[in-house]
Amino acid sequence: MDEQEDRFTDPTYRAAVIDLLGTLAYGELSAFLRLASDAELAPTLTAKAALAGLAATEFEHHEQLRDRLIELGADPEQAMRPFVEPLDAFHERTRPSTWLEGLVKFYVGDGIASDFYREISDFVDPGTRKLILSAVDGTARASFVLQTVRQAIAIDPTLASRLGLWGRRLVGEALSQGQRVAADRDTFSTLVVGTEAHPGMGLVGIIEMFGRITERHTQRMHEMGLSA
Repeated sequence: MDEQEDRFTDPTYRAAVIDLLGTLAYGELSAFLRLASDAELAPTLTAKAALAGLAATEFEHHEQLRDRLIELGADPEQAMRPFVEPLDAFHERTRPSTWLEGLVKFYVGDGIASDFYREISDFVDPGTRKLILSAVDGTARASFVLQTVRQAIAIDPTLASRLGLWGRRLVGEALSQGQRVAADRDTFSTLVVGTEAHPGMGLVGIIEMFGRITERHTQRMHEMGLSA
């Protein structure tokens, strides 16, 4: 029995991975729906097409995660359900008022979530880690958002202050949401803090993790030309 198969004989570990994949699967589905909606508000056909392409990628990731949940013998609907309310509440609290705010939210909010999943992926089996890293790859997202926001600020420099304030609000909401989800699900806590059989990052490591996530958020803001 290889390492991946052996770890899944532990019911606690299996439940933690199903929760992890469930929250990520709903996050990808939610991102698809938001991007598809934002595409309708895009000011040009080129922007509409770009957002539609990003939405399609998010849905492809959702399908891959859904298929993996089925392979593990889990019901994708049930695996995602516990995370619908908290994630929807986050999106309701951070509803953008303009198209540019929507882009910043997509880049900042999804970037923070992706950083969180990357950190946790260090403590799962190689197969699950590979799937997570593929799902949170934000290369295409970064290229489009950075170019669009920078161009908008170059045309109207006054946008930088408003979008910077929006980005700072987003990071506070996103970090609080991530902490709440991790604390509310015992499986997440077990996976991150660790057990004797499967060591995690520990409580000190969790504090350091959120510090690294905040630093990467600051870097993303600067890349857009915004103050963190």
